[in-house]
Amino acid sequence: MQSFAHKMEGAARGLCSASPVAGPDESNATSSKQDGKSRLIVLERGRADQNYWSDLWAYRELFVILAWRDLAVRYKQTVLGLIWAIIRPLLTVIVLTIVFGRLARLPGDGSAPYVLIVYAGTLIWFLISTIFGDASNSLISSQNLIGKVYFPRLIVPSTYVVVALVDFAVSFVLLIITAIWLGFSPDWRIIFLPVFVALGVLLSLGPALYFAALNVKYRDFRYIIPFILQFGLYASPIGFSSAAVPEEWRLLYSLNPVVGIVDGFRWCLLRGEAQLYVPGFLLSIGIIALLLIGGTKYFRQTERSFADIL
Repeated sequence: MQSFAHKMEGAARGLCSASPVAGPDESNATSSKQDGKSRLIVLERGRADQNYWSDLWAYRELFVILAWRDLAVRYKQTVLGLIWAIIRPLLTVIVLTIVFGRLARLPGDGSAPYVLIVYAGTLIWFLISTIFGDASNSLISSQNLIGKVYFPRLIVPSTYVVVALVDFAVSFVLLIITAIWLGFSPDWRIIFLPVFVALGVLLSLGPALYFAALNVKYRDFRYIIPFILQFGLYASPIGFSSAAVPEEWRLLYSLNPVVGIVDGFRWCLLRGEAQLYVPGFLLSIGIIALLLIGGTKYFRQTERSFADIL
C-alpha cells in the first residue's frame, strides 16, 4: 500500500505541478498543453465559484485515479471481493422481510411480492448510506495527500460515489434476476430509474460534504455518522411500504427526503404498484437541493483550512 500511495502522490504532483499547499493569499500557476496549445491554470484559494468548477474539470484525471484507488482498497485482500456487494443487502432484505412482512404483517404495495418491496428499498438505501458514510470520512483517510499538494478538495469525497455505484450495479443485477424469477419483472417505468438513482447520489453527497468538513476540525463527528445511518434505516420506508403511513401524516413524513426517493425507486421497479406520492416527492427534491447547496457552500468556505488542520 505504501508504494501505491507514493504513486498516487506522484500522480497528483504531476497534475498539479505546484508547490505544497498555498496560503490563503497565494496562488500557483501551471501550464499544460492541449491540442498543441498552451493553457495556463491558476490555482488560488478562495477563487470565484466558476473558476473553481473549471479547476475540478482540469483535475478530472486525478478524480479517476482516486476513484480507482478507493475501489482497489475496498476489495484488496478480500476473499469474496464484489460478492460482498450482494451479501450485505441480501442479509438485510432477509431480516427486514421477516420482521416487517412476517412478524409485523405490514401491508405491501399492491400485488408486488413483499421481498421485492424490501429489496428495492434496501438497494437504494445502501447506495445513499454508503456514499454518506464513506464520503464523510474521506478527508481524514486522505490527509497525507491533502497536506502535500493542492487540488480542489471536493474531488476526494466525490470519488466515493463511483465506489458506491459499482456496488449498486452488482446488487441491482441480482434484484432484476430475482424479479424475473418471481414473475414480476419491471415494465417501461424502469426508464426513469436513473433519475431516482441520481437523486439518491445528490441526497447523500450534500450532508456528506457537511460532515467531511466538520470531521476535519471535530473528529468526534465520525461517531455520530453510524448513529444517523442506523436511525435513517428505521425512520425511512426501507423494510416496509410508505403506504402504511396514515394519509394525514404522509406530507410530514416526506420531510425525510429518503422517502420520496425510495417511493420513486419502487415505482420504477414494481410496475407502478408502489404509488408515488407527488407532493412528498416534490418536497424531497426541494430538501435535497437545499442540502446539496448548503453542503457545497460550507465545504468551500472551510476548504482553505483543511491542510493546516490535518
